[in-house]
Amino acid sequence: MSTAVTDIQQPSRTRVAIASFTGTAIEFYDFYIYGTAAALVLNSAFFPEMDDLAGKLAAFSTFAVAFISRPLGSAIFGHWGDRIGRKSMLVASLLLMGLSTVAVGLLPGYATLGVSAAVILVALRFLQGVGLGGEWGGAALLAAEHAPPGKRGLYAMFPQLGPAVGFIFANGLFLLLGATLTDTAFNEWGWRLPFVASLLLVLLGLYVRLKIAETPVFLAAMEQRKLARTPLAGLLRRQWKQVLLAAGSMVISYTLFYTATTYCLSYATGTLKLPRTTMLALTMVGVVFMAIGVMASSLLSDRFGRKRTLVAGAGAAVVWGLAMFPLMDTASVPLVGLALAGALGIMGVAFGPMGAFLPELFPTELRYSGASIAYSLGGVLGGAVPPLVATAMQAEGLGSMAVGGYVSAMAVLSMLCLLALPETGDRTL
Repeated sequence: MSTAVTDIQQPSRTRVAIASFTGTAIEFYDFYIYGTAAALVLNSAFFPEMDDLAGKLAAFSTFAVAFISRPLGSAIFGHWGDRIGRKSMLVASLLLMGLSTVAVGLLPGYATLGVSAAVILVALRFLQGVGLGGEWGGAALLAAEHAPPGKRGLYAMFPQLGPAVGFIFANGLFLLLGATLTDTAFNEWGWRLPFVASLLLVLLGLYVRLKIAETPVFLAAMEQRKLARTPLAGLLRRQWKQVLLAAGSMVISYTLFYTATTYCLSYATGTLKLPRTTMLALTMVGVVFMAIGVMASSLLSDRFGRKRTLVAGAGAAVVWGLAMFPLMDTASVPLVGLALAGALGIMGVAFGPMGAFLPELFPTELRYSGASIAYSLGGVLGGAVPPLVATAMQAEGLGSMAVGGYVSAMAVLSMLCLLALPETGDRTL
C-alpha cells in the first residue's frame, strides 16, 4: 500500500467512527418517524375515506414502499460507491433521504389535495427508501475498511448503533409532542414537526461527512486499478448465492424490529387500548436494550466469530417469537415492556455483527453493492412484510400467537442462511 494511503488511514479512525454513527442515526431517524406516523396518524391524514382497518393497511403499505425501493437505492449507490468511492455516495444518500423526509412534513393532506396527496406521499416514501438503500452499506464500509486488524467488529459497531439512537430521537420527539399537544393538534399539524426538524439534522450530517477521508481500502484498489466496471453484473455473476443467503440472514433483525416497534405500537394502542405515550416510552426503553445487544454482540464477534454470534441471536429469536405475544396480551405495562425489551435486545444481538459480517463477504470492488443489496433485500421480507402480515392476521382472527409464530419462522429462516455462510472474522479486506 502506498504511503499516501497509509497516511490517510491512521488519523481518521475516530472521525470515521463518529461520521458512520452520526449518518446512520440521522438517516434512520428519518426512516423511523415515518413508521411511527404510519402507526399513529397517516391513515387519517391521507386515507380518511377508508375504514380504520383499511386505512391502517394503506398506511403500512406506504411504509412498505420504502423497503421495496431500498434494493434499487442499493444498486444505484452501490454501483457508484464501488466505482468512484464511498464518501461521495454517503453525502448523496443523506441529501436524498433528508430532503424527502422534510417534504413529507410539508405535504398537504387529503383534505387539501385529495388522492394526489396519497400519491405524492408514496413517491416521497419511495425516495426515502432509495436514499436509505445507499446509506447503510456506505456507512458500514466506511467503518469496516478503516478498522485495524482484530477490531473490525468494534469499529463496525458504530453504524449499527445509529439505528437505535435514531429511533430514540424519533420516538422521543413523538412522545414529547404527544405529552404537550392535544390529540386534535397532534393529528392536524403536530405529527409534521419531526419531519421538518430533519432539515437541521441533515445539515449536521453533511458537515460531519464532508470532513471525512475516503477509505484506505478503496484508495488502494483504485491505485491498483482493481475496480469493477459494472459491479452489479459482477456481483450477480460471481456471488449471487452469497447475496441471497446474506439477505436471508438479515431477515430476523428486520422482523423483530418492525414487529416490536411498528406493529406492536398499532396493536397495543388499538386492540389493547394502552395509551400512546405509554407505548412510545416502553418502545424507547426497549431500544436501549437493542443498543446494548448491538454493543455486546459486536465485541463478542471479534472474539468468537461473526457466524457463531449471529446464529446465537437467531436461536434466541426463535424462542422469543413464541413468548412475545402472550406477554403483550396481558396488557400489563411491565410485561408489555418485557416483551418489547426482549425482542429488541435479541434484535440487537442478531444485528450488531452484520456491520462487519456483510462487508467481509464481498471483495473490495463489489463490496458496496454486495453488502448494500443483501442488507436491503433482507428488509423487503423482514421489514416491509411483518406489519402487513400481522395486521392481516389480526383481521382474519388468527390471534396474536400466529404473529409470534411468524416471527419464529423468520428466525429459523435466518439461522439456516447463516449456517450456509462461511465465518468471515479472520478475513482481510
